[in-house]
Amino acid sequence: MPTKVEKDAFTGTETTGHEWDGIKELDTPMPRWWLYTLYATILFAVIYMILYPAIPWLGEAGYTRGVLGFSQRVELEESMAEARSEQAVYLEKLEAASLEGMLDDPELVNFALAGGRTAFADNCVPCHGAGGAGGPGYPVLADDDWLWGGTLDDIYITLKHGIRWPGDEDTRDSAMPAFGSDELLDGAQINDVAEYVLALSGTGGDEAAAARGGAVYAENCAACHGDGGEGNREFGAPRLTDAIWLYGGDKQEVVETITKSRNGAMPAWKDRLDDSTVKQLAIYVHSLGGGE
Repeated sequence: MPTKVEKDAFTGTETTGHEWDGIKELDTPMPRWWLYTLYATILFAVIYMILYPAIPWLGEAGYTRGVLGFSQRVELEESMAEARSEQAVYLEKLEAASLEGMLDDPELVNFALAGGRTAFADNCVPCHGAGGAGGPGYPVLADDDWLWGGTLDDIYITLKHGIRWPGDEDTRDSAMPAFGSDELLDGAQINDVAEYVLALSGTGGDEAAAARGGAVYAENCAACHGDGGEGNREFGAPRLTDAIWLYGGDKQEVVETITKSRNGAMPAWKDRLDDSTVKQLAIYVHSLGGGE
């Protein structure tokens, strides 16, 4: 219970009547500036509630609209509508133009590059990396090495129909045998042909094994990868004479590729993106540095 209100002997300020363990609470008033600030914020809040949308669950819209009728949602919709209207001209051109024909229109190319960059960031970066840097199992898109071709039309078809994508009859499709898992080659043959493949790119170490592997390669691998390891884009068969490796180029990784095969897949983007966006992606990917 509060004790009797009295004046503090040292400060001359009245107490509140509360006391704890002999300590009395002074009834010190709030500073004027603090009170004025509080009153100003209350006044500001009241004015804001009158002018702008503020109170939920009231009114037809589910909130009070405010006398100014301001709405960020409406502003966003208007801004989006304006953006779509400005883009409509270029999107119509994109739909009508061939990929090669687009290159003759610098404004259309700039529009496609901007849209393709955004679409790439939203859909492709998780696998191919920012700027097409690639990673183990995901091709680099910024070099000049292409499994299925690097022209605009080649890139467009790859994007549109994907790679080994089920349900798309026009998908890029090929399959490398699992020479070890399917018992087409024994361990010694796989070791020898791995040495031969490494020798093609100048990284082999066992010349005797590579010599033996040449015959195994000619019988089992040359049909797709070429007699000299030059690759074949018709089958998506990689070139073996360079130092570019999709799944790694050391001896162990090459042996694993031969043994178990590698048959990665990429979505058919026509099922997820409209045709104009696929065209924009093709232009952007082509511009990354490895387009032909």
